[in-house]
Amino acid sequence: MNNTIANIQKSDVKSEAKIESIVRRSGSSFFYAMRWLPEEKRQAMYAIYAFCREVDDIADEPGELDYKRNELIIWRDRIECLYAGQPSHLITKALLGPVEIYGLLKDDFIAIIDGMEIDAEVAVRIATIEELELYCDQVASAVGRLSVRVFGVPEELGIKLAFSQGQALQLTNILRDVHEDAGLNRIYLPQNLLMSHGIKMDDLDAVIAHPALADVCEVLSRIAKQRYREVRVLIKQCDRDSVRPAIMMMEVYSQIFQKLTKRGWTKLATPVGLTKFEKIWTAVRYGFF
Repeated sequence: MNNTIANIQKSDVKSEAKIESIVRRSGSSFFYAMRWLPEEKRQAMYAIYAFCREVDDIADEPGELDYKRNELIIWRDRIECLYAGQPSHLITKALLGPVEIYGLLKDDFIAIIDGMEIDAEVAVRIATIEELELYCDQVASAVGRLSVRVFGVPEELGIKLAFSQGQALQLTNILRDVHEDAGLNRIYLPQNLLMSHGIKMDDLDAVIAHPALADVCEVLSRIAKQRYREVRVLIKQCDRDSVRPAIMMMEVYSQIFQKLTKRGWTKLATPVGLTKFEKIWTAVRYGFF
């Protein structure tokens, strides 16, 4: 074998291993869902998730706001270089092939960064339901749009699936983390919805303690429930093997959502999640059948 070719292949293997390690370290259900994909698609999804992980860490980890903003600007530049065919970062180099093979859109990567800029702020406030839907689109549905292209879902169907599933999953995250987010000076519940229930935004402790907050959570819960229903209808129109990872992710989050609704919205400090056994059972049940 030519030494140059051998070195390139060796470099590719090392890069793939590094990308996979980023995904594995996250501890996300995503890693196990993507394990069911064929090699090429799996590596594409790992690269997409590694990008998401990197920009999400910038937004969430402690640091000065100016530093975070600058780091996200750098990622905007990296995406521009990627689409100019000149990737310079480990992750964008891994994304170059998937962008060409699956037609991944630059706008979706930029949308994810837009969402991370919201999370990076010292205080997060969402004005309206429409603004919340846009935020969910940026941080979740945009990831879905990238994913369905890799899965091979027809475009119109894929866009609908990405929208509904992204909204369902992100609303589940928001409802699960209301108490924790408030401690970080983040309120993703729309201000106009809070105000319509007589809840003022002056004091976050008072917001969390307000008796009408449960009603606000119930409104968002109904929206999430509708999105889950839409996902199940849309999934039936897809080739099941192609979207198996999406099914697994939906079922994981659906179980969390069901536990949240069973717990109710008056005990927001009580954590809700899946046990290791429940995660394994979900992977086996929806991975094989």
